[in-house]
Amino acid sequence: MSPSKMKRILITGGTGSFGKEFVSAALRDINDLERLVIYSRDELKQWELQCLYPPDKFPQLRFFLGDVRDQERLRRALENVDTVVHAAALKQVPTAEYNPIEYINTNVIGAENVVRACLDTGVTNVVALSTDKAAAPINLYGATKLCSDKLFVAANNIRGGRSIKFSVVRYGNVMGSRGSVIPFFMKSAQKGILPITDPKMTRFTITLKDSVKMVLFALNNSFGGEIFVPRIPSYGIMDLAEAIGPNCNKKIIGIRPGEKLHEDMITRSDAPMTIRLKDFYVIIPAETRILDFYKEKAVKFSHVEPGFAYDSGTNPQKLSIDEIRELIKINIDPNFDPV
Repeated sequence: MSPSKMKRILITGGTGSFGKEFVSAALRDINDLERLVIYSRDELKQWELQCLYPPDKFPQLRFFLGDVRDQERLRRALENVDTVVHAAALKQVPTAEYNPIEYINTNVIGAENVVRACLDTGVTNVVALSTDKAAAPINLYGATKLCSDKLFVAANNIRGGRSIKFSVVRYGNVMGSRGSVIPFFMKSAQKGILPITDPKMTRFTITLKDSVKMVLFALNNSFGGEIFVPRIPSYGIMDLAEAIGPNCNKKIIGIRPGEKLHEDMITRSDAPMTIRLKDFYVIIPAETRILDFYKEKAVKFSHVEPGFAYDSGTNPQKLSIDEIRELIKINIDPNFDPV
């Protein structure tokens, strides 16, 4: 699908960090955009976004209050929509351990509601956002996102004669997103103490702009059924702490329930069905037509080697302390100064 065909888009979770960046990119980069529906449940965040994009200057925008738990409301919001980006989710790991059914209702049942509502309306293209925590999950949040991934991939099996495709984008921590470690460290550094769960911990990282570019790539290039995984850098938690607060006390507090030392995005079990593109890996279902589709489009790809795995600990792309500082200045705070 070319960008010009994405004329009527709905984004769930449209007032979150990713949603706001996607709105900005869509208004700037998508030609002939007729309508962009921002579907979310927080009226205050919608009002704040409306203040940034007043209706007299941005008539393409629609603000639709609703929850992905409400399938009927989703159907109403999806009338005359051709493209869906599913970004709505509950995502705090410790909160999920304490409130598991709430995460199941939003991240799993909500995902199924999106699938069904898209199948029942005129939607033709769906991309759902995933997380590195969905690969070999050890916490409830990751388990719900793995279920969500499976629902969107399997939705391609029940589309029948409908002209619709479902795919997934999986990436690591988004630099500067709400509730993530970098803003937390930047705030904690002002008090002189940075709490470190484990000095050996590593994490993948991606900028908001790159996460949006990846979703647009998936919308424009998917066959349906793929899980797209970007080739992105990692950082060590101690390097991150040194980049933000070199003079702070680094207090070791121990790993929290549901946390890993290193995050996975592709496990060894995924390797037989994983291919490598220029900037992405793609986990494909047991469906050879996807490879035929890529060959027809002259997309260069290769199969990963047996036993391949992609995790933040062994990732060869490691950010240095200086690189972390530069990314913070570019993507979070141009006036950032280590404490």
